[in-house]
Amino acid sequence: MVSMLRNMAIDCTDAYELARFWSGVTGRPVHPESRPGDPETEVLLAEGPVLHFNRVPEPKTTKNRFHLCLRPETSREQEVERLLGLGAGLVEDRRNPDGSGWVVLADPEGNEFCVLRSESDRAATHP
Repeated sequence: MVSMLRNMAIDCTDAYELARFWSGVTGRPVHPESRPGDPETEVLLAEGPVLHFNRVPEPKTTKNRFHLCLRPETSREQEVERLLGLGAGLVEDRRNPDGSGWVVLADPEGNEFCVLRSESDRAATHP
């Protein structure tokens, strides 16, 4: 017997607003029954587990011990710019001159996540 991964829980101070940010990141909807002020909500991903946002009383204070890594459909650079426009913050630029590497961003509540190279970025640097 095994356990199935149901969701990835993200603690936050405003579950609905953070879910809206991640809905914009993923292009997937916030749960249709969710409303502003709800203590928890979800972003319904196309496949796999959902992103579950859970209101907690304490703010984030240290680096995540678990984070999401995103592989964009567009180039990494285009996606980083799009996500910054949605309200993400730049944490660390780990891009290398040869095109490898990643960018560490944070959502509006400070939860870090990475933007990896897209498949087309990878193909352009590894024939």
